[in-house]
Amino acid sequence: MLMPSIFGESLFDDLFDDFARPVKSAAAAPVVMRTDIRENENGYELDIDLPGYKKEDVQAQLQNGYLTITAATNTSNETKDDNGKYIRRERYYGTCSRNFYVGEDVKQEDIKAKFEDGILKIAIPKKEEKPAVDENKYITIEG
Repeated sequence: MLMPSIFGESLFDDLFDDFARPVKSAAAAPVVMRTDIRENENGYELDIDLPGYKKEDVQAQLQNGYLTITAATNTSNETKDDNGKYIRRERYYGTCSRNFYVGEDVKQEDIKAKFEDGILKIAIPKKEEKPAVDENKYITIEG
């Protein structure tokens, strides 16, 4: 028997979502920022999927060699009947972040970022590795 679908797939889907299965929501933020990392001769390119976020929702910070990407969202869905009474109200507030170690030598001005079509594109240059110099530390022997 088919049930009326005024809320979802059926009338009872939303009622039992909390008990039987995880909540389905198109407004929910991704659990993990899916990231593609490419290496080229000049550096690294990161493509971070952030669907549903706006440029204002996303921050990038470089501190102690770690690049931290943070995205925060605040969305609400409201459906009213003809009398203005709520049939359904949903709100979602969430924050997600990821850290990437880029090295102590990378400076903030070296990193380029662009946000378009729900994808944050970041270019990080390669820094030349300094060859490790073996320092011989001798202890003075008094005699």
